[in-house]
Amino acid sequence: MTETAATGPVALVTGSSSGIGEAVARRLAAAGYRVVVNSARSVAAGQAVAAELPGAVYLQGDVADPQQARELVERTVEQLGRLDLLVNNAGTTRIIPHGDLAAADGEVWREILDVNVIGTWQVTTAAVPHLEATGQGAIVNISSIAGCRPAGSSVPYAVSKAAINHMTRLLAASLGPAVRVNAVAPGLIDTPWTADFTEPRKWVSTQAPLQRVGTTEDVAEAVLALARAAYTTGEVLLVDGGTHLR
Repeated sequence: MTETAATGPVALVTGSSSGIGEAVARRLAAAGYRVVVNSARSVAAGQAVAAELPGAVYLQGDVADPQQARELVERTVEQLGRLDLLVNNAGTTRIIPHGDLAAADGEVWREILDVNVIGTWQVTTAAVPHLEATGQGAIVNISSIAGCRPAGSSVPYAVSKAAINHMTRLLAASLGPAVRVNAVAPGLIDTPWTADFTEPRKWVSTQAPLQRVGTTEDVAEAVLALARAAYTTGEVLLVDGGTHLR
């Protein structure tokens, strides 16, 4: 193990066995972070990602479960000695047309809010004392353009991301100066989740100023930038190729 892998800052990236979370984990590892890769269920995939990153470990844990969320942070600090950066990426959704109110029933709302909002809160509250101990801790929440405009895979999902945006600002106001809190709000990103989004892909590729669908690496670069931005807190950074301008 190199000196950087042995002594570098520690980042916990929830929901990082694939997609955006995996890209974030890989980018942070390349920047010298010792990364904790996490998933609730995809254990083999998460272990495979961690095995490829210097100094990384894999920890299973469901952020929606309060005990597992707390233990995820505790085991991170036990195994790697500290926590400098928390990336709240774990999330879920249901694809439901916005006009189909009956389909977005209470069960759907609870499932999405439990992971996206409450899960983010539970990991954050467990992590804050350790982030404060560094004197320069940082949190980056993964939101969505759906939290900034009336769009998204379902109404409950969009509302959950709007909640993340406001949670980001509230936490930034109360946790400074020891901990900075920001969010990245991706637009349409090329992931397995969006593979069959034919019409949205066509629209973004022709109408957005940058005329392409985003990549997971685009989001990862934004996360790293906010992790390093020592005088930035309370910001929700849109990473959407300018889609919001249309």
